[in-house]
Amino acid sequence: MPEHRNIRDSIFWVEVDRIKPNPYQPRKVFDEAALASLAESIRQYGVLQPLTVTRKETNVPEEGIRVEYELIAGERRLRASKIAGIREVPVVIRSGEDNDRVKLELAIIENLQREDLNAVDRALAFQRLANEFKLTHAEIGKKVGKSREYVSNSLRILMLPQEMQEALRNGDISEGHTRPLLMLMDRAAEQKTLFKDIVDKKLTVRDTESLARRIAVDKARKGDLTPELLLLERELTDVLGTRVRIEKKEQGGKLLIDFFSAEDLSNIRKLLANAQTSAQQEQETKTSEVQQEEKRLQESEDDLYSISNFSV
Repeated sequence: MPEHRNIRDSIFWVEVDRIKPNPYQPRKVFDEAALASLAESIRQYGVLQPLTVTRKETNVPEEGIRVEYELIAGERRLRASKIAGIREVPVVIRSGEDNDRVKLELAIIENLQREDLNAVDRALAFQRLANEFKLTHAEIGKKVGKSREYVSNSLRILMLPQEMQEALRNGDISEGHTRPLLMLMDRAAEQKTLFKDIVDKKLTVRDTESLARRIAVDKARKGDLTPELLLLERELTDVLGTRVRIEKKEQGGKLLIDFFSAEDLSNIRKLLANAQTSAQQEQETKTSEVQQEEKRLQESEDDLYSISNFSV
């Protein structure tokens, strides 16, 4: 393929089998259903937006010059084209910009512009720019058109346990949920409990933030509760399946039970009703047992003084 002065502005057609994946592709998760849909669209209308590649020429003995292409941006289009059975795809060739950092930068920028990166993959891509290429958070932000705070907050996601990162990547929790979870980094047990509540009870970000703040306040007040009250608080939390707090005052106190929906409240009511029924049944059983014992003792006493037990 001859070189042109305006090669960066030209579109070429290249066989899909000759395009190697970008080793710096930041996106790790590809929706198979979405790829199938894109493939169907490509079958009907073709690839409407060219892929971006670099071009390398290598001298091979007895073969001459071998031309290779490496993908910079457009991996979804490349994958979908292969699924669709397309032989060639349109590409724009970037020459003189095939160093590793530029490949990673361009791939990140394209994915960000298309909003194709999930929060975890975005954070990992930023981490590579920082660790491998020694860019500051401000420099990364400038390259991808975001603020330094945006980059720093994205990187903080990688501080979460792997289980929570996977939940974020899979869409089980949202990026907004990560902020309150990060508030509890020094309280692993409370963080895990809050994470479980988010997933199981479908908590909103606002509810999650409220809970995280409340946990922080609760930690400070734990010194006011006796070991017996702390144990009771944990037992009630386990029985009701939701957060229960005991607030002690000079005279008495308050019992606070969290719920997040009408269904949640209904379940708590049923548990309390069942507990009350069980307590009543237990009390009735005990009363019956006491009455039976008293009757047995009475019968035994009557038998003791029965005339049949005496002889003349």
